[in-house]
Amino acid sequence: MLLDRDGTLNVRPAPHEYVTSADEFVWLEGAQEALAQLARAGFSLAVVSNQRGVARGLVAPGALAAIDERIQRDLRPRGCAIGAFRYCLHELTAGCGCRKPRPGMLLDVAGALGLDLARSWMVGDSLSDVGAGRAAGCRTALITNADNDAGADLVAPSLAAVARRIVADA
Repeated sequence: MLLDRDGTLNVRPAPHEYVTSADEFVWLEGAQEALAQLARAGFSLAVVSNQRGVARGLVAPGALAAIDERIQRDLRPRGCAIGAFRYCLHELTAGCGCRKPRPGMLLDVAGALGLDLARSWMVGDSLSDVGAGRAAGCRTALITNADNDAGADLVAPSLAAVARRIVADA
């Protein structure tokens, strides 16, 4: 299970703003239990997230590690953990292969965790998440209340709803 971070696990900051510390990371309602439900169903969990605030000097690289630690600490009582975190730290114009919608982060995590991408899901709240999942050969889930499904395999209003549907179909 490949998961975007901002807007999928936590409250998305306002446009052009970033989560700059672990204290600013605010879980979306039901996200922690959804991750636990997916883990109990046998899914490996990994976070893949564009974080260009680092390239722009607005987020310290150490802040990402502190946020990762916070996520793991908050999930521990629920009996689950994130197996890997991958971030694209590049500016939009860098032309890197890791910035979603390119599949670089997903391919990297799949190799590190031994995931079969054809049996994996990319879950996120943006068209670039769906694009990255498609490019990597994953099934895709889009978290949105809008009518545009961007060709995602599954559309739902929250990670909790995505998890219920995926686990029910597993």
